[in-house]
Amino acid sequence: MLTTLSGRNQLLKCYRDGLLEDTVPFWFPRCVDNEKGGFLHCLDQDGSVLDHDKSVWAQGRMSWMLFTLYNTVEKKTEWLQWGEHGLRFLDRHCFDQDGKMFFHVNREGQPIRKRRYAYSESFAAIAFASHFKATGDHRSAERAKDLFEFFTHWNFTPGVMPPKCTDVRPMIGLGPRMITIVSAQELRSNLGNDPTFERWIDRCIDEIRQWFVKPELKVVMESVAPNGDIVDHFDGRLLNPGHAMEGAWFIMLEGQQRDDPRLIKLGCEMLDFMWERGWDNEHGGLFYFRDLYHKPVQEYWQDMKFWWPHDEAIIATFLAYELTGETKYAGWHQQVHDWSHRHFADAKHGEWFGYLHRDGRLATTTKGNLWKSFFHHPRMQWMCSELLITSKNSFHAEDVKLRNDSPNIDE
Repeated sequence: MLTTLSGRNQLLKCYRDGLLEDTVPFWFPRCVDNEKGGFLHCLDQDGSVLDHDKSVWAQGRMSWMLFTLYNTVEKKTEWLQWGEHGLRFLDRHCFDQDGKMFFHVNREGQPIRKRRYAYSESFAAIAFASHFKATGDHRSAERAKDLFEFFTHWNFTPGVMPPKCTDVRPMIGLGPRMITIVSAQELRSNLGNDPTFERWIDRCIDEIRQWFVKPELKVVMESVAPNGDIVDHFDGRLLNPGHAMEGAWFIMLEGQQRDDPRLIKLGCEMLDFMWERGWDNEHGGLFYFRDLYHKPVQEYWQDMKFWWPHDEAIIATFLAYELTGETKYAGWHQQVHDWSHRHFADAKHGEWFGYLHRDGRLATTTKGNLWKSFFHHPRMQWMCSELLITSKNSFHAEDVKLRNDSPNIDE
């Protein structure tokens, strides 16, 4: 079933209807834990609960997504109320006495696991910032700023984060820099301009450009030595194409915001490098991990197809086409859109499965766990529909024919 979407309105309908008529109804209201608070997000194919434990990441991310829909799509009272339900659970149960957040709690909110790194704080920060945008509650604005400051201090102040390994072979990661960029962008969008946000965005883009993007190798590294050198070992050679594409669209978005062609070019180069590294020419879809020098990868799930890299690639290719008008990006968008909807989408129960084998066969019926929740997939659908509303380069029939097997999308 190949759907020709020759106009902006048809493409908008594809993404917006997929979000509002397929993804949102799968999660809500069934995931709202009215008994213990927060969200139950470890769900099977049909939405039944597999585990009552709760990811702190998910509580912040899901609240952010709900407030974002409220702020940009429609002021539905239930979206606001459900988002506040998630924030209350975060406030009451997800902070340790030292101010750092937990990673994993049980249904009642008792801590199970606390990790050395700080990402829960960034997701809580964007949730509180979007709540301020929705309500004007200045307490949420201050919480957002405080959490962002905690996140950046923890990740970028030497000696604060406990080391993962000894100092024999130190490395730094792409992840903290990517998440700093997008978190600062969210705080700027919801709280208003602040020089602090701009400084962090500038710093992290510069570090990604200087240390992680290797034009001579046509690659974006996941980890490098503190001076940007390649660490020629399993961990140092490991590439995550979906992660790099996600970072690429954060940088492209900043280029669009600032009308800066240099940033747009950097983001497109990152996408170009990692599409070539990541796309599976034999079976389609994106590999999870690759090796810098095309050697075997240590992680056994390296050739599986996870949902979230495909969501991020859909956004990245869409935005690259929107900003450049280059038809290769429309073609890549078609490839990843078609393959993803053919293999991840569940026409019976809605939403996407999370994990596939390399050839696209289902590996597990899981729709939600400690990592997968109401975030990457609805963010993709929301982001693409929002881009279309302000689109300068509508997708034309000769550039892209998109596939969507959702029963809620008109053929």
